[in-house]
Amino acid sequence: MIEVVCNDRLGKKVRVKCNSEDTIGDLKKLIAAQTGTRHDKIVLKKWYTIFKDHVSLGDYEIHDGMNLELYYQ
Repeated sequence: MIEVVCNDRLGKKVRVKCNSEDTIGDLKKLIAAQTGTRHDKIVLKKWYTIFKDHVSLGDYEIHDGMNLELYYQ
């Protein structure tokens, strides 16, 4: 079980617990449940890398306590 921190830099910081086998799409659904936004409107980035929905967190080497950038489209 890992904890990922997502910050939208507009004052909203979300901490989500998930497994490293979960996909980015699963993580977006957990974030959407906490923020109240739709999961298909969420974009997750790290620097200039936009994370694809079908790839797992472990494949992107997202570890416990990692910060991701949260954008809305």
